Amino acid sequence: MKKIISIISILLILLFTIFSVKSYAAPLGGIDIQTDKTTVRPGEEVKVMIEFGQDLGAYTFDIAYDNNIFEYVSAEGGTANDTSTKVRVTFYDSSGGTNPRTNMSVTFRAKADITTSNPTEFSVTAEGLANADASVSYDDITIPIVKNVTVEPEYIDYTLKLEHTGEIIKGEAKEMTLSYSSPMGKYYEHARLIAEATTPGTGNVTLIGKDQAQLDHDIIQSGWGDAQGYKIGGKDVSQVLNVNATFSEAGEYSITLKLINRDNSDNVIAEETFAFTVLETATTPTPPENTEPDESEEETPIAPEVEMTPENEEQLPTQLPKTGINTYLPIAFMIILVVISIWYFNQKAKNKQK
Repeated sequence: MKKIISIISILLILLFTIFSVKSYAAPLGGIDIQTDKTTVRPGEEVKVMIEFGQDLGAYTFDIAYDNNIFEYVSAEGGTANDTSTKVRVTFYDSSGGTNPRTNMSVTFRAKADITTSNPTEFSVTAEGLANADASVSYDDITIPIVKNVTVEPEYIDYTLKLEHTGEIIKGEAKEMTLSYSSPMGKYYEHARLIAEATTPGTGNVTLIGKDQAQLDHDIIQSGWGDAQGYKIGGKDVSQVLNVNATFSEAGEYSITLKLINRDNSDNVIAEETFAFTVLETATTPTPPENTEPDESEEETPIAPEVEMTPENEEQLPTQLPKTGINTYLPIAFMIILVVISIWYFNQKAKNKQK
């Protein structure tokens, strides 16, 4: 009797051992984890996709993420629970193995206010893995499977400007505005602004700017700012410098501005060349023609032209009018007086004879 009991016990132990090995010793082979993007823009979604490589009737997957960069959106392939740093997705085929799954996915969204480049990762672990009919259990995935992504804005190239107004005269300092800007500039830890000049003959040019300590820096000779560079980047980047340019000779010059990355062998981030014509002396400005009438001055009315016709034409005299006393008038008067006197005396004589 004791012998039979011993044999039964041995068989039970063997059966228990066999079933234990079958249920818990199998690793899950063929699992593959991918993301549908490796670079994500702010506000965009990214999907973490997990392929099992075989049918699973039960599983629990944990996908850890950086909640400073991402927010959970949705999951497909199980019941999801978001803890704000990790999404747990649990699945169990309650049909007894007729509806297993071969994959699952979780979708995240990059936060919209991100303005810098953010390398980050999704970390995947799992437990409670079993095949379709639960006859085989798989080892837990305790060492995280990591997928790397980068969240960064869509950067816009930096724009360089060197502007002035009016003529440039040799030997005279010319005020100019030097600037670089970008609505969304890529971040650089150690960027620097430098300048190069092309001059006519023996001419030379200086481009002087003052720092916060009121010290002069010739950007052409030594660049601008700390020699090791300075941090730039982000939304609405803009730096404006008031500089003085002095050209030693008349002629054609060019100044090339460069924004360089000191961390990458002075690789050029942005570059622009500006041409300048320098005059020997100032030219006399020609006043612009005033084509508009001056409303402050009264216009002198212009008499209308009158056509000369026989009706309105002035009649000129054919003889000049006489002026002064007529010399014949006294003589005629004297003759008349003599005739009257003779007549009078004749009448008087006749009367005496009678």
